[in-house]
Amino acid sequence: MHCTPPCPVPVSAPMSSRPNLGPNLGPKPRLGYTDSRLERAAELRIDRAAVDTMAKGARAGAYVIGGELIVTRKGATVCEPLFTLEEARGFGGAAETIFLGHLNGDGRFGVGIPQDAAEALKTRDDLMVTDLRSIAVQGLVDNDHLPPIAEAKAVLQWHMRHRFCSNCGHATDPVCAGWKRDCPRCKAEHFPRTDPVVIMLIIDGDNCLLGRSPRFAPTMWSCLAGFIEPGEALEDAVKRETREEAGIVCGRVKYYRSQPWPFPMSLMIGCHAEALNREIVVDRTELEDARWFSKDEIAQMLMRTHPDGLFTPPPVAIAHHIIRAWVEDETSFD
Repeated sequence: MHCTPPCPVPVSAPMSSRPNLGPNLGPKPRLGYTDSRLERAAELRIDRAAVDTMAKGARAGAYVIGGELIVTRKGATVCEPLFTLEEARGFGGAAETIFLGHLNGDGRFGVGIPQDAAEALKTRDDLMVTDLRSIAVQGLVDNDHLPPIAEAKAVLQWHMRHRFCSNCGHATDPVCAGWKRDCPRCKAEHFPRTDPVVIMLIIDGDNCLLGRSPRFAPTMWSCLAGFIEPGEALEDAVKRETREEAGIVCGRVKYYRSQPWPFPMSLMIGCHAEALNREIVVDRTELEDARWFSKDEIAQMLMRTHPDGLFTPPPVAIAHHIIRAWVEDETSFD
């Protein structure tokens, strides 16, 4: 005999009303390179006079990128990555200047210099010149600067790699405030590219699958990831990459959130996916190892208290947030 409770509870309550049954991991950190405060103002890119006016503004600022290096000015607590355009172009060999947008009407630009010129600036006592990963992980600049620096780095590196027309081989010219290159010979138009990447946490009840790349720090484990191929949906890419790298077949796939990843110009598309089998078959050409972890063990890794010293990626990376959302019971396939 089945009895109906006097106050029935919905089988699947909305996610926002579900109690958080996971461990207390503290305040949620900000995801790196996201939540930009800049207005990109794409409509101004074709208006050279408007961009020039912004460049001459008293509060205009520029980020200086030298290949993989970011030039900043040392400060008492954090570094200052914004320079005047005159300062930025005076660092030597400025190749490109791109319009990033504006912040409350103040123009923001990216200035590219050769990497060897940036290397030479390391000798100056007033400057800090280092790579963007170090800046983000160590919190060397205010978080609000990370999105426009990522924007500048990605577009400037595209310019470095696309100086010649892929159609006829002729040298191309930068136009549209740095957001396009035109070929004067064959009239082909070239635009900055973004490479989409799926990054996913594979879930089986209270266990999840993490992998290790040979490039990782010795005890770090993270989500599986891979590039989306032409003509492929992101859900299909999640399933294919997981099957190829770890031998796990996935069922339902749920989108989480995305993150620009300017190394050099990717977009990380975060997902959670349902595992349909447990036996792992590691593709050693892609991964060093892969294994299942319990939710309790993952919580220890997030808090850096795992007895074996294992840990997950830092909060600047979307993998950290994908994993944390699962530990804190914020994801469901309902």
